[in-house]
Amino acid sequence: MGAAHFSFTVGDIERSKRFYGEVLGLPLLYEMRHRHPYTSRQIGYPDADLLVAAYALSQVAGEEGGRLELIEYVHPRGEPLDVSTKNAGSAHLAFVVDDIHAEHVRLRDLGVRFRSDPVLVQQGVNKGAYTVYLRDPDGITLELVQPPLSPVR
Repeated sequence: MGAAHFSFTVGDIERSKRFYGEVLGLPLLYEMRHRHPYTSRQIGYPDADLLVAAYALSQVAGEEGGRLELIEYVHPRGEPLDVSTKNAGSAHLAFVVDDIHAEHVRLRDLGVRFRSDPVLVQQGVNKGAYTVYLRDPDGITLELVQPPLSPVR
């Protein structure tokens, strides 16, 4: 039927809320704390205690684009992983922007870590697009994509 949400486990929910909400500008949908028996059963950790913040992935009014859930495990406390893009099991999330160069400068000036300057895609279905990878405060890879002016057929 469709995707409901995408989730990242984070080390500090307040730090991540500042990044995804204030720096990236995603609209906050809700915050909650999960300390329920059903949550413990669902995720398989006894006495689980989770902090959750959810953000809209689409900023276009009236458009349902799913949501991003950020989860901090208060109990049991997790350990940082090597979430380098090359490692099996790591994930990344791409955001569509209309001016990647301006967003790159804006975010860089706010201290966001990028892998490179925006790169022009020269082949394939995204030929003519621009793309760039960046990292969130936990080292999770994110991507900005500026679609090509006219789609490749």
